[in-house]
Amino acid sequence: MRKSHELLLKYRFDLRYRFSEVEVCYIDRGSPGDRSCVKGNNIRALDAFYMEIESEIGIKYIPYHRIQEISYAGKIVWER
Repeated sequence: MRKSHELLLKYRFDLRYRFSEVEVCYIDRGSPGDRSCVKGNNIRALDAFYMEIESEIGIKYIPYHRIQEISYAGKIVWER
């Protein structure tokens, strides 16, 4: 099984995919159900240890170990 980071890199840089079709759900303590999701359009960068996302409160840094699920075009392709 691919790691979440590797899979996100594939969707971002492989021209066969549209990164806007990606949705990542992650542990977000304090949010309803301690979980939030972000669309590919709001993922600004994929660092070696975290992804950088745009949120309502500004830029957030989400470590890959907090990712719970990745979907592509509405279909779950990876989950912890």
